Amino acid sequence: MLVILAVFGIASVVLVPLARVMGPRVFYAAALVPLAALAHAALLGGAVRDGKIPFETYTWIERLGIDISMRMDTLAWVMTLIVTGVGALVMIYCRNYFRGSKEGVGRFAGVLMAFAGAMYGLVLTDDIIMLVMFWEITSILSYLLIGHAYSRAASRRAALQALLTTTLGGLVMFVGAVILAVAADTPSIAAILADPPSGTLVDAAIVCLLVGALSKSAIFPFHFWLPGAMAAPTPVSAYLHAAAMVKAGIYLLARFAPSFAEADPSRPILVSLGIFTMLLGGMQALRENDLKRVLAYGTVSQLGFISVVVGFGGRDTALAGLALVIAHAMFKATLFLVVGIIDRQLGTRDIDKLSGIARQSPTLLVVSLVAAASMAGVPPMFGFLAKEATLTSMLEAATGGSVWACVALVGIVLGSILTTAYAIRFIWGAFGRKNDKSGARRPDTVWPDPPIGFMFAPLLLSVATVAAGFMGPFIDRLLAPYADTAGEGHYHLALWHGLEPALAISAFAIAAGALVFWLSIRTGWCRAGRMLPFQANDVYYVVTRSIDRLAVLVTRKTQSGSLPIYVGTIFVVLVAAEAAALFSGGEWAFSLDAWQHPVQPIAAVLMILAGIVAVRAKKRYSGVVLVSVTGLGMVTLFGFLGAPDLAVTQVLVESIMLVAFTLVLRRIPSRLGSHNGSGNAVIRAAIGIAVGATMAAVAVVAAGARVSEPVSTEWADLAYRIGHGQNIVNVALVDLRGWDTMGELSVLVLAATGVASLVFVTARGDMISQTRTTLRKRLPSGSRRRARHRPLVETTEGLRVATSENSASQRAWLVGGTTMASESRSMILEVIVRILFHTIIVISIFLLFAGHNLPGGGFAGGLVAGLALVMRYVAGGRYELGIAAPTDAARMLGFGLLLAVSTAAAPMLFGLNPLTRAVWEAEIPVIGHIEFVTSTFFDIGVYLVVIGLVLDVLRSLGSEVDRQITAGRAKEGARP
Repeated sequence: MLVILAVFGIASVVLVPLARVMGPRVFYAAALVPLAALAHAALLGGAVRDGKIPFETYTWIERLGIDISMRMDTLAWVMTLIVTGVGALVMIYCRNYFRGSKEGVGRFAGVLMAFAGAMYGLVLTDDIIMLVMFWEITSILSYLLIGHAYSRAASRRAALQALLTTTLGGLVMFVGAVILAVAADTPSIAAILADPPSGTLVDAAIVCLLVGALSKSAIFPFHFWLPGAMAAPTPVSAYLHAAAMVKAGIYLLARFAPSFAEADPSRPILVSLGIFTMLLGGMQALRENDLKRVLAYGTVSQLGFISVVVGFGGRDTALAGLALVIAHAMFKATLFLVVGIIDRQLGTRDIDKLSGIARQSPTLLVVSLVAAASMAGVPPMFGFLAKEATLTSMLEAATGGSVWACVALVGIVLGSILTTAYAIRFIWGAFGRKNDKSGARRPDTVWPDPPIGFMFAPLLLSVATVAAGFMGPFIDRLLAPYADTAGEGHYHLALWHGLEPALAISAFAIAAGALVFWLSIRTGWCRAGRMLPFQANDVYYVVTRSIDRLAVLVTRKTQSGSLPIYVGTIFVVLVAAEAAALFSGGEWAFSLDAWQHPVQPIAAVLMILAGIVAVRAKKRYSGVVLVSVTGLGMVTLFGFLGAPDLAVTQVLVESIMLVAFTLVLRRIPSRLGSHNGSGNAVIRAAIGIAVGATMAAVAVVAAGARVSEPVSTEWADLAYRIGHGQNIVNVALVDLRGWDTMGELSVLVLAATGVASLVFVTARGDMISQTRTTLRKRLPSGSRRRARHRPLVETTEGLRVATSENSASQRAWLVGGTTMASESRSMILEVIVRILFHTIIVISIFLLFAGHNLPGGGFAGGLVAGLALVMRYVAGGRYELGIAAPTDAARMLGFGLLLAVSTAAAPMLFGLNPLTRAVWEAEIPVIGHIEFVTSTFFDIGVYLVVIGLVLDVLRSLGSEVDRQITAGRAKEGARP
């Protein structure tokens, strides 16, 4: 089971590039994975029936007791068959649904496969925390599937609505899961159910779980997101909103009902909300003209019905509820797939535009009739068996004195009448002949026959619906082990139980439903306006808009747009917080030395003087350079006090920061306070002095407050013994404190993204790869290959490969330099950069790999490589940066972060903690003994992220600003 779960994940990634080759046929390959999972589950059916529960586990987060555990009991087995079986059929169906489509097919196939895998893990996991994780993964993936057509505002809006609603319920559910796991002292669902805890806190946890289940299964007041989700492609509706995702909430109810249905809050909440949802959805389904929305509100109604039965408690209702789940998955998936065929063939789902299809497509009509009959509870469909079981179990509970059973029975009967009515409305709307407003017969809609493969999935599901009706006793034996966990009972699934009250109620509901449908058409009620002046959707939008307006109001009041005020506020809070900690901490114990090295007072004086002069500077560039003196002073201190790694890193950071500031200064006034004043100098001085004094006091007091030996004294031994490196700083960054570095990498990626977002006004064009392509086009087509191996010269016709005829022309040391204005070029700089660039890159790689034992590492090496790119940009401009850069900044950042994360996660596959290092040692002839530590891969990730950050800064603050300046000058020159 764990292997199959991993295969789902791998397949979701592989399908994306595979779709570029196979096109829509990729869905045939995708269907193989759920088919294999279906076959595996079917083979385990005998063991599940005999009580030999398959169980697999993998320790994931050992300290939290979280395991990736998979347990296939009867309920999980049934849900697995639904998830994998319907999933495989939907993927086969997608082949024809997306025929002729190319764009987005791979993305859709990959996300759909990932969703199937998440559902597979959700129904099988035995860890309640993992259940919540899979739960939220399905919410995210459903967001991507619903919003597949992301260019349409309706799709984006519906996807966001579904995500917010289900995620909110999931967060509440997470609270309940944690409370329940703590109360039971175990996260194992099987252990919790075997010995269920009790008490007020547990009741609160049950309510939290119910909120999650109700939101996922679209039960009132969360019902509104499901009809909106019909903006998704029809295969999504057939899978997510009929057989899979909405069933997650039902599964949660079914899982906990045998042990917690008798809890005080459970039954009243489920019966009242479930019955109301059933009636509300049924009434609205009769008023919709879009076939898909008829099914959507019908699904809402059916989910309310199933939630009441599944969560009611008792052996017979548990059996009926699980039968309803199976029946609903088959008939509702069938009907959605039928709508997809109609929509794909005719381009419409509007009832008013469909007429007379029945005679033209009898096969599709029969398939739809079978599914609709099962939904209405007509024999011999399996839906009839499930409804008979429901009515009988509720009748017995009601006659036994249960008030909530009486309420549920009355509501189910009324809801069944509406179910029959909208089932007939669906068949009539899709296939029947209709009259126009004047009463004249509409002409028959021309029906093009769909491909045979398009009919395969709904046809197979309809056959299974009929077959299951005749296999009631066999299915009963399969479902009995789950039903028996809910208590004692006697009911068994069968097509014929004789003349009993449930049969009479079913007949009455079907007849009354037909009458309700006829009356709705006859009276025009189905076309009437809203019953209420507002709907749940309106409430949702009022709430979200109110939150947006509140956010805007708060932002307007708190964000003045003044950077000095923001920075000053931060510093004032810092001083207040630290002062409060200092003065409330008791006695201060400290001892001070004048200095530990003679260079310290010299560096301190220079840094102080530079700081004072920087405050008095009138020009921005002067201030930046003077501030850099402070950093260079720290470099001096690090170098003399035995921290060469820190010294190297600091000097590189200062160099990069100076370049970044210089690039920014091109777009702002050179003098400070040119446009806006610099604020009150006295206040700024007071804040600065306060911050300096506070931090000095914190440093002194913190150093003197130590009562135990610092952990750093052990790091030299730990670095060599555990990390197999002699450079303590580097080993600490990529091994001992690897999680800190992982967080810092994320911050770097976010910083790069933020800088680019601020600079690129419309879209992130001017990609480096595009720049490189543009520059190559400047060469004659026949010279491009030779240009890789022979020098270039500058001629009046542009760049050319050096030949005997043009040997007197000037050598093009940097190709991009020829694109710069003559007044901005420096031939000396171009020659120097051409000579030194590759040497600097080699040095950066040396620092990367030598950093485990010598000063260096991924961060320092990345900064050195970044400086080499800075040199190329400064000497040759943005086109030269395009030639020098190995790839685009985003790819560099992404691949570096992926490599670092993969290095951290890889040990988990072998049952180890994240970031656990592995060491390979070998004796190489001539070279001797070598060691390789896997944390080197993590360091390479750091190296790539740092290069990507520098590249993104150059691309944003350099290349894009250059382009904007050039465009601005061209626009000014074009003015009359």
